[in-house]
Amino acid sequence: MSAGLRVFIIAGEPSGDKLGGALMAGLKKLRPDTAFEGIGGIEMQAEGLHSRFDMSELSVMGLAEILPKYRHLKRRIAQTAQAVVAAQPDVLVTIDSPDFSLRVAKLVRARSAVRTVHYVAPTVWAWRPGRAAKMASHIDQVLALFPFEPPYMQAAGMRCDFVGHPVVSEPVTSAAQAQEFRTEHGLGEAPVLLILPGSRRSEVARLGETFGAAISGVLTDRPATRVVVPAAASVADMVAAMCENWPGSPIVLDPRSGDHAKAMRDKRAAFRAANVALAASGTVSLELAAADTPMVIAYDMNWLSRVIIGRMLEIDTVTLVNLVSETRVVPEFIGKRCRPDLITGGLADVLADPGAQHAAMALTMQRLGQGGDAPGLRAARAVLDGIAAR
Repeated sequence: MSAGLRVFIIAGEPSGDKLGGALMAGLKKLRPDTAFEGIGGIEMQAEGLHSRFDMSELSVMGLAEILPKYRHLKRRIAQTAQAVVAAQPDVLVTIDSPDFSLRVAKLVRARSAVRTVHYVAPTVWAWRPGRAAKMASHIDQVLALFPFEPPYMQAAGMRCDFVGHPVVSEPVTSAAQAQEFRTEHGLGEAPVLLILPGSRRSEVARLGETFGAAISGVLTDRPATRVVVPAAASVADMVAAMCENWPGSPIVLDPRSGDHAKAMRDKRAAFRAANVALAASGTVSLELAAADTPMVIAYDMNWLSRVIIGRMLEIDTVTLVNLVSETRVVPEFIGKRCRPDLITGGLADVLADPGAQHAAMALTMQRLGQGGDAPGLRAARAVLDGIAAR
């Protein structure tokens, strides 16, 4: 690394790469003399990072997927930690991907005094609260996406800065663009039901039949309703096949057709044009909140995971809009309650009275940093302040 501020930065999946790219841009704005080394994808490479190896090697999820690659991942952890110790940067920033990132940080801390920052706090507020205490032995500072997270990290002995959620920096679709989307797809003024069955094949397979039956219930009561399904690229073929058996002749938005930028514009326009959404649990609830689209959340898993996670959960809701807004206005149907009849009833209730959700979604966006500095700049400022305070 050259003279100036030296940052070793690691991301292991696309969402982390996006956070890393924004953080790097923020650091370059505040400290133009910053030099980077580490591991990242196209977003971080666009900011000047030469990745030590392809980030896709780390984008592995699930026990069955990890086991065959365990030895290789373990070797990469050791190699990366050795590279950090040899470089002696001013700070090591690890982004999400805790199975890789935190193991690297632990090895680095055992061999050096390099300052360590982890971006994206673990969900200790939801389950396994003991993870914060384990992190504290090798992480100096945490950058949090949610305003309620710092107390959990601080209680374990780490500095924690709330820097805002990246959803507040995403482009916002106008009412006019939403109307253009309706016109393009022949939706007219019909009520639009948005269906978001997840981005993993296991999710789509488990939720597809239930979501299809719930749609049928909605169409029975509101036959004019049109159904739009923005599919994730990873499951687009599966979603398209599934929708052939769903009622209402769903319009499937396949991001693999056409250019990427248009696919993203269409997705955002569909969110804004919808009257209500039925979505699998996850960060998609924040995307819907950014578009001011009322929602119902539903999710299920295999019975063993249902039992284990049910016993470990520390919270009474898994929907981020409910948590951030400190309300419970978004109906959710999780586990045993993920049933078509209950979901249909929930959608009917939201369509009849969406007002409470509009207020909660606006509050959520405000609390996540909408209208303030971009999260990447806030994260950069927090990293620099942490280095200076040290």
